[in-house]
Amino acid sequence: MSLYFGKLPTELDPEQVHDYLFYLQKQSKTPSQTYFKHTVYGLRFLLKSEGLPYEYLKLPEIKHEKKVQIVLSKEEVWRLLKSCQLLKHKILIGLLYGCGLRCLEARSVRLQDLDFDRKQLRVVQGKGKKDRYVPLSEHLIRGLKTYINAEKPNDWLFNGQPLANRAGGDFDSRYSQKGVQWAVKQACKLAGISKDVHVHTLRHTYATHLLEDGMDIITLKNLLGHENIETTIEYLQIAQLPTQRVFSPIDTLFAQCSQVGK
Repeated sequence: MSLYFGKLPTELDPEQVHDYLFYLQKQSKTPSQTYFKHTVYGLRFLLKSEGLPYEYLKLPEIKHEKKVQIVLSKEEVWRLLKSCQLLKHKILIGLLYGCGLRCLEARSVRLQDLDFDRKQLRVVQGKGKKDRYVPLSEHLIRGLKTYINAEKPNDWLFNGQPLANRAGGDFDSRYSQKGVQWAVKQACKLAGISKDVHVHTLRHTYATHLLEDGMDIITLKNLLGHENIETTIEYLQIAQLPTQRVFSPIDTLFAQCSQVGK
């Protein structure tokens, strides 16, 4: 933009900025929409760095694309758990799905956060810096006890590679984000799941399955640790609820016309 006008963007008036953005969208040799978005983001960063409001150049709003979340079926989750070759990975995926944890929340679980008597997991300082409790399945508790007895973690439930401290000794670090991502991807590969599954997919699946099993939206909001109910309501678009059963017209076509054919 500076080369195009021969001056700094902050020296332009809003009309010149809009003319340039219009010019970008009309170019045929570049992926104009992507380049357009990055130009707007770059200008926003410039204004922020200069302590100027976005209204200074009257920048257009960039609408984010709404994508439907990928969700696994219960059969696919079962195959995912069965395919894990390491007990550590099975328990990790069990927590991600069974408790609806974010990646960082799963990595940050400490032994002191597990309450087997009350069948609860304390999620400490989740997104928005809020603590919450989520229920632990009895099946998951049995697996956790077996894992803890075998691996004997000291602090973090899932340890990473030991790190050296200044005193010359080693201390345990928590499992890395890449390690969690690899464990999920590897389990999907071994389970033969072709969906584009990420760590957060298990959280989406947790929320969807709970709604389909009859949980109310307010309780689900609290379990997920959402700030706004609108975020939780989005799962109603994915869940296949008995009261909102959707189906294909080809099902009724076969049901009705096959009788006529007889």
